[in-house]
Amino acid sequence: MVSAYKEHRLDEKTRIVSIMKRDENKALYCIYFCPGQFCAISPAEVEMHSDHFGFPFVTTDILCKRPPPTCDRGTHVTVSTHEDFRHNRKQLFLPIQNQEKKETFPYNFTVCVSNLFGGYNNVLQFVQTMELYKLLGVQRVTIYNTSCGPDLERVLLHYRDEGTLEVVQWPIDKFLIPSKGWNYAEHKGDIHYYGQLTTLNDCIYRNMYRTKYLLLNDIDEIIMPYQHANLLELMDYLQEDNPDVGVFVIENHIFPKTQFEDSGRFKRHQWRNISGVNILEHVYREPAREWVFNPTKLLIDPRKVEQTSVHSVLKASGQELRVDPDVCRIVHVRTPLQAELTKDMLHVDKKLWEFEKQLVPKVDKALRKSGLLKS
Repeated sequence: MVSAYKEHRLDEKTRIVSIMKRDENKALYCIYFCPGQFCAISPAEVEMHSDHFGFPFVTTDILCKRPPPTCDRGTHVTVSTHEDFRHNRKQLFLPIQNQEKKETFPYNFTVCVSNLFGGYNNVLQFVQTMELYKLLGVQRVTIYNTSCGPDLERVLLHYRDEGTLEVVQWPIDKFLIPSKGWNYAEHKGDIHYYGQLTTLNDCIYRNMYRTKYLLLNDIDEIIMPYQHANLLELMDYLQEDNPDVGVFVIENHIFPKTQFEDSGRFKRHQWRNISGVNILEHVYREPAREWVFNPTKLLIDPRKVEQTSVHSVLKASGQELRVDPDVCRIVHVRTPLQAELTKDMLHVDKKLWEFEKQLVPKVDKALRKSGLLKS
């Protein structure tokens, strides 16, 4: 069990976001707890997600019926293989979140970053991405952290104290053998990519009534409007003609970190001792290949999504729209996918440079506040 949320869209059932072994088929029971007493036991409904990439363990929703009127103030819930109270007194009970359905939200845009692991310490790209997202209108970021490097830890603390960042500790490696990749045949392990699918789904429910829109992407990806000044203007434009759409699919475009722009204008000496990639130095974009699957990421209305995978939703209400990349695309600075291409075969894309005057001083300020850059 990972977390529990009241599901207002399904007759106020409780949804427990969980991880289960795919060949597990034992009967399960939901147990609600009211202050001072066990109050209700009922059979659980188990929904294993359809995407698991071949790994033995899979993200699973356990749905519990709405508790009876005698337990209408149930605050916690657990799952057991026993339906007898006497066998469940030492069970771990999860607090039920999202008790109140809301129509207005404190944030317009929140980003979900599924996993940090392997001592991740790409500080400069992380700070540049955080500050760029703030310029685009993102007000909150939720990040799941298994492990990160010491410098990035200081950066996380800065953004947490600032109020921009929520860090959810994710010690999946203490319970399962997580894979470092997505392909079971190649990477092995118990569960896909440090439980990425589980964290993405948990992040949707965690932010269900906190934010109008939710961006589901990796920390080295930026969902970038190309015809609008910020995300709010982009979504006003997209929703005006598509009011029933709740899932916006955004194409991923690779900016190889092996190709540098020639002028050196962003090779700043202030950043020379900061670990990580300087995304402003990489303005060459790989051409799209129509015959190759182009991974996408998602910008969603979380109240219209029940289950998601990495590149597509699995269960949702409303419609879905694939956004024209000329309107919005993902800027993804990483190792190349078409390494054979020379610089003259790539597209020049200096979109990030439009933010230079605001972005550079904000990055410097964040690095100073994190104790990584001298005043």
